[in-house]
Amino acid sequence: MDLFRDHILDHYKHPRCHGTLDDADARVEDANPLCGDKLVMDFKFIDGKVAQVRFSGTGCSISQAAASMVCEAIEGKPIDEVKAMSRQDVLDLLGVDDLGPVRSKCAMLALKTVKAAAYGVANWTDDEEDELA
Repeated sequence: MDLFRDHILDHYKHPRCHGTLDDADARVEDANPLCGDKLVMDFKFIDGKVAQVRFSGTGCSISQAAASMVCEAIEGKPIDEVKAMSRQDVLDLLGVDDLGPVRSKCAMLALKTVKAAAYGVANWTDDEEDELA
């Protein structure tokens, strides 16, 4: 378990894909009021792929590490693959089996934000959001 904790702390202390994109095609902001996490993600799409993604925000180590890992995982991927990402994919990136209901919301904030950009915020439904919890 310490190895996974170290992996999460490394992404928290040294986030990948951190920052903003001036010429972003999409910018999605979301928050997790239970923990106070706030996340902003900028996306550049080219030829049906996530060409670049950057995130900024504040929050607990789980939310910020998950954002770092998810961004790193989706950069260069086709949008259809991004749409297919699941809760389990995020848990696998974090290296944990489960986080419990409160911490799960922290970890899934990045996935929720990424999917909002991939699908377009206007197409997001409450049912799809509930699947992430």
